[in-house]
Amino acid sequence: MRIRNRRWSLARQLLLLQLAGIAALVAVGSGLAYLDASRATQDQARDKVTAVASTIADSPSLLTALATPDPSSQLQPFAERVRADSGVDFITIMSPDGIRYTHPDPGLIGQPFLGNTASARAGQILIETYTGTLGPSMRAVVPVFNPAHQVVALVAVGITVAAISAELTERLAPLFAVAVAVLAVGGVGSFLISGRLRRHTRGLASDELSRVFAFYEATLHAVREGLVLVGPDGRVVLCNDGARELLGLAEDPVGKYATELGLPSALAQALRDPAPRRDEIHLTDSRVLVLNSAPVRSDQGDRANVVTLRDHTELQELTGELNTSRGLAESLRSQAHEAANRLHTVVSLVEMGRPAEAIEFATAELDIAQRLTDRIVGAVSEPVLAALLLGKAAEANERGVELVITEDSAIGDLDTSVIEPRALVTIVGNLVDNAIDAAIDGVGKHNGRPRVVVAVKLDGGDLVLRVADTGPGVTDAARSEVFQRGWSTKAQDGPVGRGLGLALVGQAVRRFHGNIDLVNEGGAVFTVRLPLRHEVSG
Repeated sequence: MRIRNRRWSLARQLLLLQLAGIAALVAVGSGLAYLDASRATQDQARDKVTAVASTIADSPSLLTALATPDPSSQLQPFAERVRADSGVDFITIMSPDGIRYTHPDPGLIGQPFLGNTASARAGQILIETYTGTLGPSMRAVVPVFNPAHQVVALVAVGITVAAISAELTERLAPLFAVAVAVLAVGGVGSFLISGRLRRHTRGLASDELSRVFAFYEATLHAVREGLVLVGPDGRVVLCNDGARELLGLAEDPVGKYATELGLPSALAQALRDPAPRRDEIHLTDSRVLVLNSAPVRSDQGDRANVVTLRDHTELQELTGELNTSRGLAESLRSQAHEAANRLHTVVSLVEMGRPAEAIEFATAELDIAQRLTDRIVGAVSEPVLAALLLGKAAEANERGVELVITEDSAIGDLDTSVIEPRALVTIVGNLVDNAIDAAIDGVGKHNGRPRVVVAVKLDGGDLVLRVADTGPGVTDAARSEVFQRGWSTKAQDGPVGRGLGLALVGQAVRRFHGNIDLVNEGGAVFTVRLPLRHEVSG
C-alpha cells in the first residue's frame, strides 16, 4: 500500500539540503579564494613597486644626473623608459624636499610631490596607499644616497588601485568559473542521488518512513510464526522473535551464518538453500517444525531466502495419540471379528453335538487373551502406557507378530510432571511400530513366528524401555542416521513421508535428558533410559 505523500519527500529534503550545503561550501571557498587572490595581488604590487624604486635608487646614472644643473633633462626620459618596461603607473624622482624631477605628466614636473616622504628623508623605505594626481595608488618611496650616505633624492614608484583591481579581476574570472562549474556538478550529482533515493524510499517523507518502519517492527515481532531472511552468502539478515523461540536461539542470530546457529544440519541447509520448499518437516531438540521457503529479490537485485516456520510439535503429538487411539479401535475391531469367528466355531461344535470340545476351545482362546491382558496390566500401572501396549499387542497379533512383555517388566504410576504420557506414547509407540515392521521383514531369516519383545522397568532412578525384534537389524553404516529425519527402510509416502518416527523418538529422549542405545542381537534392540529426577528442557 502506498502512503500518500502530503509533505516533501525525504529525497527532496535531502536534495535541498545537499544543494544548500554545496552552495555554502562554494560560497565560503570562493570568498576565501577571493581574499587570498586580493592579498596576493597587493603583495605582488607592493613587491614590484619596492623592487623598481630600489633599483632606480641604486642606479649610478641617477647620481650623475642629479649633479647636473638640469636633472630633469636626463631623468625624465630614463624614468619613462623604466616605467614602460616595468609596467608601473608612475615613477617620480624628486629632491629631498619633494620637488619633482620626473612625472608621467611633464606639466607636473617642478611641482611638489603629493604624499608622505618623511620616512624616506630619514633613510627608510616607505610603502603606502595614497591618492595622488593619478588617483589612489600603492606606492613605494625609496631614498637615494650619495657616497657619504646622505639622502640627495627620493624615488617614488606606484601602481594605481584601479590597475591592481583590474589584475585581481583577471585572477578571479577563472576562480568564479570553477566555482560555477563545481556548483553545477554538485547540483547534478545531488539531483541524481535524490532520484535514486526517491526510488528506494518510494517518495515517502521522513516521518512516513519512520512510521512505516515502526509498523514493520511491531508486526514482525507480533507474529507468532517464525520468519527468517537469509542472504545469498548464508548469513541471517532478519529473524523475528517467533523464529528465535522456535529455533531455541538465546541470542539474536542476525549477521551469523546459518551453519553457526547450532541447528541440525538438514535444518541449517534448508535455511540457506534458495530452492523453494513447501511444508517440510524438521526436528530440533524440542520441537517439530514445518518449514516453507521461497527466494526473493529486492528492487536492487539482491537475492535472499525467505523462510517461514510453524510449530508442529503439539499437532504431531496429538497425531501420535490419535494414531494410538485408532490402533486401539482397530485392535478392538479385529478382536471383535476374531471373537465372532470363535463364537461361530463354538456354536458349530455345539450344534455338532460336541459340547466338551466347544468348551475346551472357548476357554483356551479366552485364557490366552486374558493372560496377555493380565500380564500387561499387572506389569504396567501407567494407564496410558498399558493401553498403548494392549493396542500394539492386538495389532501385532493381527499382523502375525507375537508381542511379548518380559517377566521382569514392572513399573508403577509415574510422576507426569517429570515424564509426560505423550512422550511415552511417542517413544514406545514408534519403537514398537518399527519393531513390528522389522520383524515382518525378517520372516524367513529366523525360525519360528516373528516376535517383538518389550521390557518396561525401573532401574534405580531411571525408567528403562527396551524393544527388541527378530528382524534383519540395522547396519553399522546406518546407525548414525537412524534417528535423523528422513531415514527409513520403507518407501516414502504421504505428505510427510516415512522416516519421522525414530527422529521423534530421539527428540523426545533428548528432551527428557535421556539416552538411547542401539545394538544388534539377532535383530535390532533399542534401549531407552529416561531419568525420573531431571528437569525437562525446551
